[in-house]
Amino acid sequence: MLSPAKVKYRKQQKGKVRGKSYRGCDVSFGDFGMQALESGWITSRQIEAARMAISRHVKKTGKMWIRFFPHKPVTKTAAETRMGKGKGNPEEWVAVVRPGRVLYEISGVSEADAQKAFRTASHKLGIATRFLKRGGAL
Repeated sequence: MLSPAKVKYRKQQKGKVRGKSYRGCDVSFGDFGMQALESGWITSRQIEAARMAISRHVKKTGKMWIRFFPHKPVTKTAAETRMGKGKGNPEEWVAVVRPGRVLYEISGVSEADAQKAFRTASHKLGIATRFLKRGGAL
């Protein structure tokens, strides 16, 4: 699973996920893309599950790009722990996704195969997505 090699601070605050994504909103590398329609956190496990679902459809004919990365640590305290005693330890890594962000791109496959691959992958993620073609929405 994906995680950063080194971070400046081990623990981060939750923060707010507001606004739209203005960068990474177009299909830049491949022919087809999957774009986020809502904001949220996507865990490294979800990113990997969606990647495997796409690669199952693309096989060796196509190429795939992952356009986001889990930089944010999420901490958890142990179960049945009383209040106080500080913040828990980092347990997983998440990517903060805003509406408009292109998550995955593929090329070298037909449009029908790309749609099928992205539909399967979108079930693995916790947010709504849509299919994009290079040059604009479908």
